[in-house]
Amino acid sequence: MRIPEIILVTKSECHLCEAAREVVSRVASEAGVGWQERRIDDDDALRDRFAEEVPVVLVDGVQRDFWTINEARLRRTVEAARQG
Repeated sequence: MRIPEIILVTKSECHLCEAAREVVSRVASEAGVGWQERRIDDDDALRDRFAEEVPVVLVDGVQRDFWTINEARLRRTVEAARQG
């Protein structure tokens, strides 16, 4: 099995980002994979690309969800990525 790269793009003072962090953490933990958080506050390129969609979940560089992160969909996406 391969290990997918999961990135959560967030910004400061974002209630949706807090909820997304919980979902991503739970799904990644269940799948036994790590994840990273990147903030648009610290990255001009991310801010230019995602400013209106935060929070955003990327799996292997592909945007998979935004605003309200669907836990079941993320779980399926991560599992499919793990299968290769």
